[in-house]
Amino acid sequence: MEFKFTEEHEQLRAEVRSFLKGTVTEGPGPARSTSQENWDEQMVFMKQLAAKGWIAPAWPKEYGGLAWPHIKQMIFSEELAYAGAPDGGRVFNVGMIGPTLIVHGTPEQKREHLPRITNAEVVWCQGYSEPGAGSDLASLQARAVRDGDDYVVNGQKIWTTGAHHADWCFLLVRTDPDAPKHKGISFLLCDMKTPGITVRPIVNMAGYHEFNEVFFEDVRVPVASRVGEENNGWYVAMTLLDFERSNVASIAANQRSLELLAEAVRSRTAGRELDAIARHRLADLWTSNEVGRLLSYRTAWLQEAGKVANYEASVIKVFATELGQRIMNAGVNLLGLGGALEPDSKYVRWKGFIEKSHLTSVSPTIFSGSNEIQRNIIAQRGLGLPRD
Repeated sequence: MEFKFTEEHEQLRAEVRSFLKGTVTEGPGPARSTSQENWDEQMVFMKQLAAKGWIAPAWPKEYGGLAWPHIKQMIFSEELAYAGAPDGGRVFNVGMIGPTLIVHGTPEQKREHLPRITNAEVVWCQGYSEPGAGSDLASLQARAVRDGDDYVVNGQKIWTTGAHHADWCFLLVRTDPDAPKHKGISFLLCDMKTPGITVRPIVNMAGYHEFNEVFFEDVRVPVASRVGEENNGWYVAMTLLDFERSNVASIAANQRSLELLAEAVRSRTAGRELDAIARHRLADLWTSNEVGRLLSYRTAWLQEAGKVANYEASVIKVFATELGQRIMNAGVNLLGLGGALEPDSKYVRWKGFIEKSHLTSVSPTIFSGSNEIQRNIIAQRGLGLPRD
């Protein structure tokens, strides 16, 4: 299969690149997708996107989008990731809760929340995982008990990215404890300023504060803030997890990292045997990343053709995230002793980008559905293997 972009596609790519050149400060490498640093600057960038109508260009026009087809969406995501553009909450706002409300939300919910997303007025976080419910999400225990026109929520959520910046949270709660675990779950929208919510930071091993644990103690959430029917929230949640599938952003970020490493090898003394080995290793990783790019393009092509990219999306998720680990492992080794330097070191390169990225490269293989789960999907839906 040959992928060839149209003139319209190339014009869009050029427009996005020009915009990013004037709005994104050149950094040492691509931004991490979950970055929560420099939040005020991220919000400025989000307002600039909003002014262009580019917060959610894939959404239907009646909801503040531009109704872009899948290939345009992919080009846009690819360019933002390559430039290291800040996320500013888009992964949750635009990639998750927004499309879910478009599918399942009431007219009132759509009027209240969707314009505030496309205008960059609010930031959302995701209340799914719990200490005892990660990949087995249906084991969640956070409770919501009906009390008149409200639910009273009690429980704990963990690994909640960006909860310390978020204005709202979409969360799963158990409303029928006697039902089978995939039933009896409801999907709620909760204002993070509601009394009874406590957010505590979780700092990861790279020293970043991205995650949080969130405690709900007698938190009152209006019944009108429930999305979908009571006890049917699992199916709403699964709709949400179907969005944002091509993973082209990971491939674009990998590309920037590989370019940095190639620059480092070129700057060393030519002709050394070590550099010949390094060049071969980089060539292997570069070729693998190009394979990943084509897999991403194929996923977007399938979607634009009206087909469901199911196991194909799982393939690229596994491929891209594990390749990211290989690239960062190669990076810290190619830089030698300097590859382990922290950002505040006098001799560090690129403000410690490679070292920090090496430490954080494991988490993408776990979040958004662990790679073990993705392999099950590939086996069952792609290869037709039995579940047992």
